[in-house]
Amino acid sequence: MDFIEPILGVAQELYSLCCEVKANRSRCRRLASRVQALMGTVKTIQTQGPEGQPAAVRRGLRELKGTLESAREVVKKYCFMNKVQRFIEGHGLGEAFNLLNERLNDAVNDLSLALHSDEKERLQKIFRVLTRAQEDREDSEQDRRDMEKLHSQQLKTNEKIDTMSETVDSTLENVREIKSMLKSNWKMASDVGVFFLAVKEQSPQLTDIREIKIEELKYNSEPFMKTNNSEVYKGEYNKFTVAIKRFTYQMSTTAVEVRRVFKKEVETMRRFESPNILRMYGICVLNENSPVPDFLIVMEYCKHGCLRQVLDGKQELSWQTRIQICLDAAQGLYRLHQSEEQFKVHGCINSNKFLVDSGFRVKLGGFELAKTETSLRKNKDKKNHTLYYCSPQQLDSINHQYDKACEVYSFGIVLWEVATRKIPFEGLTPKQIHQQVCIEKYKEPLPQDCPPELAKVIDACRSFDPFQRPTAGALVDDLRKTVEEDCSPIS
Repeated sequence: MDFIEPILGVAQELYSLCCEVKANRSRCRRLASRVQALMGTVKTIQTQGPEGQPAAVRRGLRELKGTLESAREVVKKYCFMNKVQRFIEGHGLGEAFNLLNERLNDAVNDLSLALHSDEKERLQKIFRVLTRAQEDREDSEQDRRDMEKLHSQQLKTNEKIDTMSETVDSTLENVREIKSMLKSNWKMASDVGVFFLAVKEQSPQLTDIREIKIEELKYNSEPFMKTNNSEVYKGEYNKFTVAIKRFTYQMSTTAVEVRRVFKKEVETMRRFESPNILRMYGICVLNENSPVPDFLIVMEYCKHGCLRQVLDGKQELSWQTRIQICLDAAQGLYRLHQSEEQFKVHGCINSNKFLVDSGFRVKLGGFELAKTETSLRKNKDKKNHTLYYCSPQQLDSINHQYDKACEVYSFGIVLWEVATRKIPFEGLTPKQIHQQVCIEKYKEPLPQDCPPELAKVIDACRSFDPFQRPTAGALVDDLRKTVEEDCSPIS
């Protein structure tokens, strides 16, 4: 019973904050209504007594507290921003609100086990997915209208300043100074307006995944990366930089079959739209009528390469940057895990599967259009999940079914790599890895100056007991809070 009161306290604080927000009230008020609905559910469970609830309900309650604390920090940040700042960080804030709604929806699914059917139906109506999607579009449209209004005000202000410059000859220098000062204050808003319009008109992020004609692509003559069965070129599509993957092994199928698989898989890929999932633009078929056609996959280009390359590099990475890297990676994993496909997992999480873009923003890759790519292989090899990232259960039994808990363990090893910049279990044989992980239940140590909250998250992911490992959603909550905190060393 004691742990429910703090949940209600945080929820009440968040609800009050949402009601105080003056900008884009609809978004915050919807969040407030969902929080209020969940407060009613938690009070119902409190009355029934949480001790008699299923384990999933108790775990859901623990995670809900973290989600509400994370939401509180997002709304606080939103409250103290002026309009220009909201537009500059608008996309990130929009994604943050979307993610919070998804986390609250997870809580509904967990806690609904404790409710009667009529209460469950009432609660799920508030969190209906299709309704949320429509509301998100309305929020984006409201942001656009606010931006255009601000941009229009800036233009009118410049016109007034120009008129003042022409008419007040006696104080020309003073007017010029005023004009310069005012224009500099509005320049940020103007830049945001131009940027928004350019993205809306040109960004391939807003296009569907489709078959691309070769005439739409430009690419360098030399690949910047080679693997055993592919070459990757830096190119351009719709005036944006992309990576183009060309397969170099003997194809085993026809263009017709590849297109059939591709069209089916596109429907699945649309569920994974996220800033932290590597964006796929489509496929391109060359020399279709020849005995050996060429197949290209066009994807988002990340300038720093994979996460392992960044960690092996010489560039300094502050703890704040490393925690943000961990949060981005967790958000990508969460989007995959909470997809509509039941038990959707990546299947091969390691530091090479995360790509790093400018600003060290991280995106999860390595699973996009996987079925399309597999259809191109002559030998359809199974994924090789390296022993470094295998959970104790997998190491102990080859027949252990790979699941989300296994994947969270693998992700914990990736987080350890980010914290240490080292190779996991470097130099150890498979037998030695099994001895350390399965028998000794050993965890490789973290640096002494690793922030305590980050260390706690990494160790939780590497728990020997699968039930003690957090879900991807709980990881996002914990890491989001950690990003906001000062990085103080372990005592």
